[in-house]
Amino acid sequence: MRRLRISAISYLNTAPLMWDFRHGSSAFDISYTVPSGCAAELAAGSADIGIIPAAAFANIPGLAIIPGVAIASKRSVRSILLVSKVPLGKIQTVALDNSSLTSVALIQILFAKWWGGNRQFVSASPDLREMLQKNDAALVIGDTALLVDRSRYITYDLAEEWIQFTRKPFVFAFWAVRQAVLKDFSPDYLTSIFQRSRDNGLMPESLNEIAREWGPKLNLEETDVKSYLTRNIDYDLDRDCIDGLSLFFEYAQQCGLLPSPPQLRFLEAEKLAII
Repeated sequence: MRRLRISAISYLNTAPLMWDFRHGSSAFDISYTVPSGCAAELAAGSADIGIIPAAAFANIPGLAIIPGVAIASKRSVRSILLVSKVPLGKIQTVALDNSSLTSVALIQILFAKWWGGNRQFVSASPDLREMLQKNDAALVIGDTALLVDRSRYITYDLAEEWIQFTRKPFVFAFWAVRQAVLKDFSPDYLTSIFQRSRDNGLMPESLNEIAREWGPKLNLEETDVKSYLTRNIDYDLDRDCIDGLSLFFEYAQQCGLLPSPPQLRFLEAEKLAII
């Protein structure tokens, strides 16, 4: 049986998902990149499975979602922020983190549907100081967002804003697998591996180890790391999250950001389930 190639994201919020792969599992070839890089590797066929940004699913054919596992939020997420030098109504230009796909679409939906449109968006490297030198505001994601000094700027938590307007959770990413892989690996086998790794990563002793590792890296207290992983991030792709994901695709299509909402194809008991 060949080794599967996994494309993963090197952010704190993926640490619980990667637990088993970092602690003894050697049956996979793992590479780490940014969210947009995961999408590119799946699209190119250089990865078999990846933590794909939700927005990318609409543009890459031949993918299926591993059920039950996501990077989502049902409250403020803390790590997806609009950081601004001016109040929301005065923002004219927004720098968008070029490592993101889903959050870039989400922020444009928020402006178009609720905050008011006619803003200029520019793609930029995720360096907050440089992003704000020439722009009124910046979208930053992941660990960069966790380190923002909120006392210096006006900040808007994108998950919190989405939930306020829609009453739905927001799904940022999930595991996706190229359907060609199913010739060699059963859906049940793949699903169990990735769900078990998530479950093991969320065990109290695992969270303690993650906090000890990541706290010094990010200059965060260990309690703050654990709070982020257990309160701000939701790792269960449940029915409410699927509803929120479907609504995101609908709004993205309405705003001209993505093509027609895709069918959500899930691995399920030796077959693909389509929602």
